[in-house]
Amino acid sequence: MKTTRIVNANIVNEGKVFQGDVLIKGQYIEAIGTNLSAPAAATTIDAQGKYLLPGAIDDQVHFREPGLTHKATIYSEARAAVAGGVTSFMEMPNTNPPTFTQQLLEDKFAIAARNALANHSFFIGAANDNLDEVMKTDITRVCGLKIFMGSSTGNLLVDAPETLEAFFSRWPALIATHCEDEATIRHNTAEFKERYGEDLPVEYHPLIRSAEACYKSSSFAIGLARKHGTRLHILHISTGAETALFDNTIPLAQKKITAEACVHHLWFNDADYKTLGTRIKWNPAVKTATDQQTIFQALLDDRIDVIATDHAPHTWEEKSNTYFKAPSGGPLVQHSLVAMLEFYHQGKISLETIVQKMSHNPAILFRIQKRGYIREGYFADLALVDLNKPWTVEKPNILTQCGWSPFEGTTFRSAVTHTFVSGHLAYADGVFDESKKGERLLFHADK
Repeated sequence: MKTTRIVNANIVNEGKVFQGDVLIKGQYIEAIGTNLSAPAAATTIDAQGKYLLPGAIDDQVHFREPGLTHKATIYSEARAAVAGGVTSFMEMPNTNPPTFTQQLLEDKFAIAARNALANHSFFIGAANDNLDEVMKTDITRVCGLKIFMGSSTGNLLVDAPETLEAFFSRWPALIATHCEDEATIRHNTAEFKERYGEDLPVEYHPLIRSAEACYKSSSFAIGLARKHGTRLHILHISTGAETALFDNTIPLAQKKITAEACVHHLWFNDADYKTLGTRIKWNPAVKTATDQQTIFQALLDDRIDVIATDHAPHTWEEKSNTYFKAPSGGPLVQHSLVAMLEFYHQGKISLETIVQKMSHNPAILFRIQKRGYIREGYFADLALVDLNKPWTVEKPNILTQCGWSPFEGTTFRSAVTHTFVSGHLAYADGVFDESKKGERLLFHADK
């Protein structure tokens, strides 16, 4: 059983920063302390001057496999995640075919077991006609149920009130929702298309996918959750108005209604459309600077609980289309941690809060077993970062299969130097060790 000792690290964990050593034995953290002894055969990493964080847990990614592998694969995107200090991911069901059955769900887990360098889980998707199939899910082995209450088509769009009532009243674990009111978006789309045709400037995207559409859908979902006592997690909050819907007066472990902020809604605002165009076309849309600032404040005051990416790669050819033809979404998982560390350098957020929102809180919210913390007996999911190692995002160092990033040309002051996944040193100074793959995440059932 391999043993690794990390010495002289600045450990960021559970609201504190302290210098110490971490001893890893096999998959687990054996000990945390100072001057830890280790077997002669142990590998020692001197982390002097660096910071050791629990690996980030990204609760919302789209890795495109099966069916959309011209954009990305579980292999390519998990590798990019690990290079960015993300040790676990939860992937969404809008692949081809959509993940609507137990068999399709297990097919994804099989692909990840063979190919994913990071730990992993997959949401089962809600459709208009698969409630009975969804109810077969083992909630200790699957992260949750995803419902697209907007921004989708066909059977992936679930917006009939009676269907939503059935899912919210019967599903026994966490429901994650994409909340945008489809009727509002369709009305706005028709109005803008009639006025501008295909030449619609991308700057109008946040007016089509409007703040009203987001608030209407989020408040409706929260009403359903309160009615049925459902655990509801609303993804990618994009408006300041929505932040008022969430509570910060009770501990996260007791919350039934929670929220996520994505890196792009913290980093960009609608002024950036002029220079970045469809590269920052997401659903829900990047909105105003006021929305951006209000979301950031809600993150700091615990109305918003976790930070994720909504990593959604498309080819550059696809993104280069006119507004209505260019798909929404972009690649972020490689750069999420360093982007948040840039906010730390700017004095906007502490290291402890970054770790809380990217590691501790996803583990609490999803009730993940033995991950998200630097604790003895927990899996050794760790990211070692150098806060003083500037580098610039350029095409040669972009690892996502699509080969582009909205951060191209950005210089980050911090770099991830080492990433441990379930005790395995998967990434070190730009070099991957793919001899061991990540593990399937396991979850505590609802009490």
